[in-house]
Amino acid sequence: MKRWESARASLIWGAFALAVGVPIAAAAASEQLAWRGPVYILAGFAGIIALGLVLMQPLLIGGYLPGLSAYRRRRAHHWIGGTLAVAIVIHVAGLWFTSPPDMIDALTYSSPTPFSPFGVTAMWAIFIVALLALLRRRLGLRLRTWRIVHIPLAIVIVAGSVVHCLLIEGTMETISKVALCALVLAVTVKVMIDLWRRRTLRGESVARQ
Repeated sequence: MKRWESARASLIWGAFALAVGVPIAAAAASEQLAWRGPVYILAGFAGIIALGLVLMQPLLIGGYLPGLSAYRRRRAHHWIGGTLAVAIVIHVAGLWFTSPPDMIDALTYSSPTPFSPFGVTAMWAIFIVALLALLRRRLGLRLRTWRIVHIPLAIVIVAGSVVHCLLIEGTMETISKVALCALVLAVTVKVMIDLWRRRTLRGESVARQ
């Protein structure tokens, strides 16, 4: 039994590593990098890593990553959320450094590129969640209130990030990019359904008592 659990844990963590690592490796092998400066490349890979972190967040909340207690999952979710915000700052700052006019257009929702508004919207949602998480105790946000705020913002983050990534034709290889985006969406939907079912069962249990 222990061997099976150990093998299952290895398979799950290995699948996660491949889901995130393959798109990064494919992007690193892109011929387009030869025409990019180091700051632009850093900004691009910060964005790819950010998408990988977006995938990890619902996996942690849903308890799908084995070997982690509930407490460690919550702490990891908290710290990865902060890391995600930092990755987005690096992504945006790098693009600003390479082309300030393009970033001004993107941040003001006046860019002609179709992917910009989705990325900017997801960015603001990430910053809002990170700020609220940081100030949650000071603001006295109860768990129910936090969930009411956090869940819609999480949906915006996932949807915006996925559409933003899919619309960009850059260094990311198409198949691995689509696979990662599909996985982010699938895991997020599953977590939402699982959380709703758990709360429904808890409500029924309380009602019976």
